[in-house]
Amino acid sequence: MTIRSCRPAAQRLLPALLVATGLSACSTTPVYERPAQPVPAHYKQALAATAGGIWQPAQAGQIAAEAPAAWWTLYGDAALNALQEQAASGNQNIALSLARLRAAQAAVASSRASMAPTLGTTASASRARSGSQAADGSSNTRTSTSYSLGLNASWELDLWGRLAGTVDAAQATAQASADDLAAARLSVQASVAQTYFSLRAAEANAQILRETLQAYERSWELTRNRQQAGVASVADVAQAESQYKSTQVQLLEAETTRTQLENALAALLGQAPASFSLPATGTLPQPPVVPAQLPSQLLERRPDIAAAERRVAAANAQIGVAQAAFFPALTLSGTAGYRGSELSNLFNAPNLFWSLGPQLALSLFDGGARTAAVESARAANEQAAATYRQTVLTALQEVEDNLTAATALAQEQQLQSEALAAAQRALDVVNNQYRAGTVGYLNVITAQATVLSAQRSLIDVRSRRLAAVNTLLKNVAGSWTAAEK
Repeated sequence: MTIRSCRPAAQRLLPALLVATGLSACSTTPVYERPAQPVPAHYKQALAATAGGIWQPAQAGQIAAEAPAAWWTLYGDAALNALQEQAASGNQNIALSLARLRAAQAAVASSRASMAPTLGTTASASRARSGSQAADGSSNTRTSTSYSLGLNASWELDLWGRLAGTVDAAQATAQASADDLAAARLSVQASVAQTYFSLRAAEANAQILRETLQAYERSWELTRNRQQAGVASVADVAQAESQYKSTQVQLLEAETTRTQLENALAALLGQAPASFSLPATGTLPQPPVVPAQLPSQLLERRPDIAAAERRVAAANAQIGVAQAAFFPALTLSGTAGYRGSELSNLFNAPNLFWSLGPQLALSLFDGGARTAAVESARAANEQAAATYRQTVLTALQEVEDNLTAATALAQEQQLQSEALAAAQRALDVVNNQYRAGTVGYLNVITAQATVLSAQRSLIDVRSRRLAAVNTLLKNVAGSWTAAEK
């Protein structure tokens, strides 16, 4: 076998390569634009919220105060700070999002690899027998051995941007996964804070009920003594006992709620409930002032909004990938190696073989599959855009709702504190009147129930106010910015 020079073939292929390189600048992917989303200049409840001391509305062009990365430290609660540190390393939802991010990053690397040439090697050895049997019984057969060793390479030229579109889609998906991870962290942080506040509220309720039980026990004892002295009736004693027992039931419910919330905290931290314990304090932290923020800044900070936007970009890139299927795919392939019948002489020049050439592939009829794929990609893009807009609207609603709630609850807390003080004064008066024998025991029970209800209502208002402020802090504490894209 004679050795053939590849120079003439390369010279013939050079113009084709130059043309292909020029065509590779073409792309079927539509130019991406972030979906339009009308954003108001200010929050409807921002000015009203200022009166409650929760929000100081930012003005256009004003640099708003930033919430710290560890935004929960604004509460000044050391126990909450420690819980957040444990959740950062132990929460399994965060671990799941982190694994998804790694998978998305691997998909990017895989899609980029498809744009590079591939190189492989083959080696084979075969032994074959061929021939025929003559009429006189003689045999005309022979046995031959063949050895082969070669290299093969191929490279698909991305003429219409199909491969580049696949890479763009994978990159946008990976960016969305990174934002999902940030959103998962933020969600866990908010859940830990909210569960912690609810747990402290349950402790405060239990503490009030224990103190109330002591007071009710004294009242029950006083009523029994008065009944023995002939001043109080048997009905009064029964009412005192019923009030005491009913409060015991409420205490059991509060303690059960506290235990369940402690178990929920353990799960958020990635621990088994049996191995987690949180010392009781019965003290609720004070809600901090939330840093100012414009509606447009919300879109730049919320990682869930960022993730939704990146998925729109990924869907847009997939449209180009689907449209590129209508154009031919050009692949350059080459093979070179040695083939011979003797292994010892395999690498001799006569055994050399090679081939080099382009391959053009185009589907002429597919029953409308490519058209359906393009329509499906466009529909997926519209779905992603609608999801993005809805995510923005939900975020704006969340802020408005909690601005309203935080403002109203700040006022409710003040009014409820005043109501509790008035109920306590009324109870003191009724107790004195009962001891003096001027009113019946039913008046005492009613006054005591009013005080207990006011105390528990105050705890509930404080807990709901913390929840509203917690949600506002979650909204302003996102880590994503447009520069990171």
